Amino acid sequence: MQLTQKLLPTVNVVARVSMLFSLSIIVPIIVAWWNNDAGLWPFIDALIGLQIFSAALWLLTRNYRRELLPRDGFILVVGLWTALPAVAAVPLMLFDRSMSFTNAYFETMSALSTTGATVMTGLDHLPASINLWRHLLNWIGGMGIIVLAVAIFPLLGVGGMQLFKAETPGPIKDSKLTPRIHETARNLWLIYAGLTVICALLLRWVGGMSWLDAVCHAFAAMCLGGFSTHDASVGFFNSPLIEVILMVFMLLAATNFATHYFALSGRKLSVYWHDSEFKAMLLLIFSSIIGLSFFLLWQKTYPDFLTSLRHVSFNLISIATDCGFASVDFGQWPIFAPLVMLLLSCITACAGSTGGGIKMIRTIIQTREVGRQMSLLLHPQGIHPLRVNGQIIPTNILASVMGFIFLYFTSIVVLTFTLLLSGMDFISSFSAIIACINNAGPGLGQVGPASNYGGLTDFQTWVCSFTMLLGRLEIFSVLILFTTAFWRN
Repeated sequence: MQLTQKLLPTVNVVARVSMLFSLSIIVPIIVAWWNNDAGLWPFIDALIGLQIFSAALWLLTRNYRRELLPRDGFILVVGLWTALPAVAAVPLMLFDRSMSFTNAYFETMSALSTTGATVMTGLDHLPASINLWRHLLNWIGGMGIIVLAVAIFPLLGVGGMQLFKAETPGPIKDSKLTPRIHETARNLWLIYAGLTVICALLLRWVGGMSWLDAVCHAFAAMCLGGFSTHDASVGFFNSPLIEVILMVFMLLAATNFATHYFALSGRKLSVYWHDSEFKAMLLLIFSSIIGLSFFLLWQKTYPDFLTSLRHVSFNLISIATDCGFASVDFGQWPIFAPLVMLLLSCITACAGSTGGGIKMIRTIIQTREVGRQMSLLLHPQGIHPLRVNGQIIPTNILASVMGFIFLYFTSIVVLTFTLLLSGMDFISSFSAIIACINNAGPGLGQVGPASNYGGLTDFQTWVCSFTMLLGRLEIFSVLILFTTAFWRN
């Protein structure tokens, strides 16, 4: 009975959000009607069915509606990120009757978690509405469906701060851009949407893409989701100009959106220069690009430095920022290069960005803590505060960072061995888990950029789906539900 009282209030909210979320199907319905493509009736049927089901679930649980407690925020976050991919999978299954629920769920979990891994082939020949739906999910997931919901939760009568803190990436979650949380969410989404529009216009008018390709790739670039309308990804266009545009916006998307907000509101670009995390991200990316470009030239992978620089720049930025676009099959490069790129995907993106992984701020904190401990060994009586951006890092944040990094690598080891036990080879297992937990998309071997995740067994597919969820919600928010202390009164 107590468990029911804890769960049903959040089920009621999930039902209401599901009703709102399924309304986004109207967008591909309009596109399908305009293009007269085969996705029209699957989307219409899905919208009707999901509205009826969500309304019925809401009515059944309406008597349990109450103000959510901080603990409920974690249940609701995990519940939404588990349920919404199932909602989003319905149109795909209605369109392709041969697609299993396992594969459809993986595809939509990948979209909403901005992982960009896919089980689908023949993307070039999909109806425009289906491709747009995949990328729309990508874009919605980019800043977090919870942040979007926080902006409209006052209409639902639900407070949002505990949800924002549970879902927001990064170790420092208590700072707000504005006094009211829904204003914070609104400001983040305005910046996010504005950059997306600019990216789409540049891809269309400067890069020469079609409107569908421009909008879809703008969605994928700004959410760092990496979905494409073509099986060959960005390599389909073979355009250095398009690659440059996408690189710029991938770097913007990998930057803390709070930094964008303060730079825009204060009209001061110096905000970026004073952000240690932003400077560290750029330094790491550009130094890695130069190093790997010379490495591939030395290995005779490419005939000249400029060609090497072009392909390394795009693919390294894409993987390091956890986007997942590919312009060439980097799985064919000497193994050192793609492994370095996968390592960068773990640490490069900034907190408060749409990227995944450990985040650069945690890397900076942990690195400086190592230096501080060495100083303490040499000068035990000295005072050595740990500072980032001129601010002393509190002990509780340092402990949280260390705990997260431990859980992060423990999860990688456990999940990699799980895939190994299922019969997958080591490189494919390890790279698939790294790519999924960082929400980066392509791995190596069986799941490399020239192939996809469609060859996985159902068990392996569900392991990867869970890994994407774990990475998107930054581990703690998921694993806390598996502790006895969480459910104890």
